[in-house]
Amino acid sequence: MIKLSASLEQLLRDARIDLVLSRIEKDPTIINEVINQVDSEIRSIRFNSIYVLGELGERANLQATEKIIEYLKDDDWSIRREAARSLGKIGPIAKNSIPSLANLINDKEDSIRTASVITLGKICEPSKECINTLKLALKDKNVEVRTEAAKSLGLLGSEAYEIIPNLMDSMRDPNGTVRTACAVAISGIGKGTIKAIPTLINALNDKDWRVRYRVISTLSEIGEPTVPSLIDSLSNKDKFVREGALETLAEIKVSNPEILEKIYGLLSDKKETVRGKAADALRTIGKDAIPTLLKALDNLNNKMKILIISSIGGIGEGANEVISQFSKLIEDKNTKIRLEVARTLGKVGLGNKESLHSLIKALNDKKFVIRREAALSLGKHGSLAAEAIPSLLIALEDKNKDVRWRTTEALGKIKINTEEVISALKSAIHDECDYVCEAADLAIDSITGNE
Repeated sequence: MIKLSASLEQLLRDARIDLVLSRIEKDPTIINEVINQVDSEIRSIRFNSIYVLGELGERANLQATEKIIEYLKDDDWSIRREAARSLGKIGPIAKNSIPSLANLINDKEDSIRTASVITLGKICEPSKECINTLKLALKDKNVEVRTEAAKSLGLLGSEAYEIIPNLMDSMRDPNGTVRTACAVAISGIGKGTIKAIPTLINALNDKDWRVRYRVISTLSEIGEPTVPSLIDSLSNKDKFVREGALETLAEIKVSNPEILEKIYGLLSDKKETVRGKAADALRTIGKDAIPTLLKALDNLNNKMKILIISSIGGIGEGANEVISQFSKLIEDKNTKIRLEVARTLGKVGLGNKESLHSLIKALNDKKFVIRREAALSLGKHGSLAAEAIPSLLIALEDKNKDVRWRTTEALGKIKINTEEVISALKSAIHDECDYVCEAADLAIDSITGNE
């Protein structure tokens, strides 16, 4: 053994790591002396020499890694743990330590198993040995080991796609930290390769919503290469698969005619949740889905019509072409349909005369909820709804307090400053309903610029 100078030996004994590293900066040959001192009979010197070599990172040489590997079998558990940690700090040049680190996966000390899986994540390539070792660690009794195993698997990249089913199994782990780490790993591996698509598609029928959510997210990140498989999945007999495929297609926002026609077909699915996902998908796809949504309005039952109208509202101003059809539906015999149309006309066709005329008509509906919603929507049109002022002034006398309230708010948003409007609002300040009085006061301030 090469004898260290007393001063350097003392620094290692006293854990003066900063000073030892400073000396190495000035004279790199000291690395070899530190390597030799790993064999010291004094435990603190052994420990700190291994620590120093780890702190060198990529500057450490092959001789250093080979020496540290020897101490992965040390009788002292803290030495074994520090050896595992230091190899991780050194990084990929320490890949010759993989077999020895794999052996530590069964060490009785939790912290050693944790250190080993962390280091494997830093130095491993997606080899069978690494994948199998980390797969085993996913089932470890210790939460931290399982968590770090998932994180390390996520670092292996797209070529480790075969591990995705194991990570999905671990998404059911009772510990939330483990489940989160598995979710991140699935995304990290899956989004980088189209090879993962079949595995991910098959996982859309998983009974755990957390797994399905992560799978959908990963498929969405892969993007258009998933589309052919997703289209096929729209016909799957499992409702979870159909729902997952719909959500993913919506996220990708691919709107070719074949996809839109397939989604349209699912608006009549036997499962209500699938029908809802189909409507949501068309809403998310946006303006390109408007013709499909309009076709659905002509052919579906009332419950689905309401859902479709709501979806159109979610598209917003891009859905102006629906207004003509809405002008007919505002007189539909079904109250819920009229209500949803009144609500949606506050989101589409702002300032459009046909839209305004439909809402003015709805101010006279026999149902107060529709009159209320019509007033609210007219307010959303702002100054573009000026022609609705005469009808709104009449609605200020409505027998229902909620209609009067929303009408008062609408006048404040339209901001037409005339003597007739101000006079009507001043009268409303004395309404028997407190919140109508307050809304009238605020409306006057808004119109007169005293906000």
